[in-house]
Formats: sequence, structure tokens, C-alpha cells
Amino acid sequence: MLLWIVDVIFADVAQPDQARIVVYNAQHFLKDGGHVVISIKASCIDSTMPAETVFSAEVEKLREGQFKPLEQVTLEPYERDHAIVSAVYQRHGKHI
Repeated sequence: MLLWIVDVIFADVAQPDQARIVVYNAQHFLKDGGHVVISIKASCIDSTMPAETVFSAEVEKLREGQFKPLEQVTLEPYERDHAIVSAVYQRHGKHI
């Protein structure tokens, strides 16, 4: 194995299953209490839905994957329909 447990995962992959990818990597590489920063491009996930709806759905997927969201910031006016979400991983259900 090249990597051991890490403190932070940064994800900017612009894929429809981006949250699933982050959760999968967290389960294998992120320490309990570690953080994730995910860049969400709404149109890459579902171009038929409003951006805020896509952001909410992705945050919910993170919650289901044992993450506690900390902050969500849109990148308007610099990038349309983009947001950055930070969250902490709670592998064992600890509440931080």
C-alpha cells in the first residue's frame, strides 16, 4: 500500500458520483476525525436540477457516508453553479 491513513482528502473530480467517490476513499484512507474538502460542480452531477438542489443532495450523501458537514460556500460570481463543502469524517459515529 502506498498510502496510510491521511488527515485530509481534497476532491475536485467533476463526476456524477463524486460524493460516492469521496466516501469510498474516506472509508479506505481517511482517519476518524479527518476532513474532506469537496468541490461540487452542479452541472456535472445533474444539469436538469437547480444548483442548490444538487448541492443539498451531495451534502446528504456525505452525511450518509458518516460525514458531518462543516461549511458550504458557493463560488459565485467567479464560477457559476459551483460550491465548496468541508466536512469531518466520523467513522465511529462520534459527534464532533
